[in-house]
Amino acid sequence: MKHVIVIFVILTAFSSVAQQSITLDECYNLVAKNYPLAKQISLFETQNKLDAAVISTSKLPQINLNAQATYQSDVIEVPIPNSNITPLNNDQYRATLTINQLIYNGGLVEASLKLKSTQLKTKQKEVEVNLHQLKQQINQLYFSILLAQESKLLLNAKRTQLKAKLSEVKSGIKYGVVLPTSDKVLEAELLKISQQTQELQSNKTVLITTLSSFINRPLNSTTQFKSPLVETKFKTDLARPELDLFQFKKEEIENNEALIAKQNVPKLLAFATGGYGNPGLNMLDNSFQTFYIVGVKLNWNVFDWNANKKQRQSLAITKNIVDTETETFKLNTNIELHQQQKNIAKIEGFITSDLDIINLRKAVLKSADSQLKNGVITASAYITELTNLYEDENTLVKHKIELQLAKANYNVIKGQ
Repeated sequence: MKHVIVIFVILTAFSSVAQQSITLDECYNLVAKNYPLAKQISLFETQNKLDAAVISTSKLPQINLNAQATYQSDVIEVPIPNSNITPLNNDQYRATLTINQLIYNGGLVEASLKLKSTQLKTKQKEVEVNLHQLKQQINQLYFSILLAQESKLLLNAKRTQLKAKLSEVKSGIKYGVVLPTSDKVLEAELLKISQQTQELQSNKTVLITTLSSFINRPLNSTTQFKSPLVETKFKTDLARPELDLFQFKKEEIENNEALIAKQNVPKLLAFATGGYGNPGLNMLDNSFQTFYIVGVKLNWNVFDWNANKKQRQSLAITKNIVDTETETFKLNTNIELHQQQKNIAKIEGFITSDLDIINLRKAVLKSADSQLKNGVITASAYITELTNLYEDENTLVKHKIELQLAKANYNVIKGQ
């Protein structure tokens, strides 16, 4: 019974591998998740948490320990005769522990944290922009694989038709209706089809391997690549991640301006210092003593030669530069979309004429088929017409896939 279960599991696994399939949208999702660059999104988040924790420590008590031992060439003496005041030692010692507690700094910590948060969004959005730009490469690989699949199907259909025709020709040669070497022409054409099939399969394998590396998922020649029916909406607004990136950059500049504006705000701190030394706070007591000092202190950079103001003016210019980059991006993207829309219309026109051409080719091939059976034309002439039909059918398939590729690229350019 156990052996039966094992065999069943193996067959089930083999069947699932053999029937593996993938869609274009799945490739998009996988490259966004598995491409090495995608790891930076979580890394930036972890880094930001660490940076925020460091900034927040400025609100906690700051503890400093200082110790020193000195020897002075001269010391303070009391110029009173017969005062019996012992002069200080030339060697002096002091150890202090100081605690500083921030009371007020004008919201500088909060402004720093807000800036860090916006910087995180900017960095993560830059990663999304780079991942979005990979979609066109995914499109090219995916639809090239589809083209190889469809071309192989057409080659197989051509092979089947030639094999059937070869049987008819051999029968015609037997009864003297068809020229004796006609079958050799058909056999040579079948060999050419085998070569073309091998070349297609080789190219397809390279494409699959490349796509597999991008999405970090095992793919092989048995994988079914589903043909998508891509829909495009020409009148919708741009939804590119670059637009969000430009907005985050502006927010980052604004938060940086707010941070700089708070740098000259007065800072109020409470402090406490405890120590042990010789002498202590009483300079006339020449002995080791403990002592302490408590209080508050205010730090305020009253005048900075307009450095703060100039920094904010520089950031305002940077914000204007981002605005020009945004407008340039929108202009170039809309131009690219217009070109892609014209390309879609052109390919759709090609497909319409392809269908007319194929109908004409089928009529010609039908006539050639009848003529070959009656010995009116040679097998070479028949193969010429069959090849013409195959090439036109291949062109139709190519144009259909190019149309889907153009629509998929249009959606990527638009950000849909």
